[in-house]
Amino acid sequence: MITTYLLYIILGAFAGVFAGLLGIGGGLVIVPMLNIAFELQNFPDVHIQHVALGTSLATIIFTSMSSMRAHHKRGAINYSAFWRLTPGIITGTFLGAWFASILSTMFLKALFGIFLFYVATQMLTGKKASASRELPGAAGIFGVGNGIGIFSALVGIGGGTLTVPFLSWCNQTMHTAIATAAAVGLPIALVGTTGFIINGLGVEGIPGPHVGYIYIPAFLGIISTSILTAPLGAKLAHSLPVDKLKRIFALLLYVVGTKMLWSAFM
Repeated sequence: MITTYLLYIILGAFAGVFAGLLGIGGGLVIVPMLNIAFELQNFPDVHIQHVALGTSLATIIFTSMSSMRAHHKRGAINYSAFWRLTPGIITGTFLGAWFASILSTMFLKALFGIFLFYVATQMLTGKKASASRELPGAAGIFGVGNGIGIFSALVGIGGGTLTVPFLSWCNQTMHTAIATAAAVGLPIALVGTTGFIINGLGVEGIPGPHVGYIYIPAFLGIISTSILTAPLGAKLAHSLPVDKLKRIFALLLYVVGTKMLWSAFM
């Protein structure tokens, strides 16, 4: 058990540094690393991806609160956009958690692998959506919130990878888009975690100790260090060549994405 906790403590430290250094959601690092860790621990294949997604979202509760507080102090959050997105985020995330519970591990791994290819390509090309309009009306923004929530729950992320481009497209400055996306990550994580707990209750064969699809040793180990190392990563971002690091990390994402696609179909 001590070795297990040490594994997740190291994972949390690694995830925190990269999340702060590269400006990516913690789930983008945590989910594939949990997959590797769970495979090494011989978890049942049928539960690996579900537990990885649920545990990732549970850890994001704490990292998003820390990030949201920091951005709030700088007055960078667009609370109007946050509150308008939140109703759709709540319904979409809960639906996404339910969808994930009934989908196979093979499908979820393939979806995450494709998502990693998308993010890696964005990092390599630096392609950004051009700002062209204001935030949509009530129906439109509710639909966008649902889409962000559903996909975030399906891949176990805080939604920044989707929210930032959307807000930038709606003429929000990059600082505001990043800050508001950090705030949006909190309802995604809270609702997603609740959904994975509820949908995992009564499911047989989930390795313990666990609550639903949340694996407690991984959850505790990751948050114990990721909260501490994320600020370190943010500090390093001001002194290291982040663009070059993003390109290197993008290549790593291609490797990890290929591995997940391979394990999904082979």
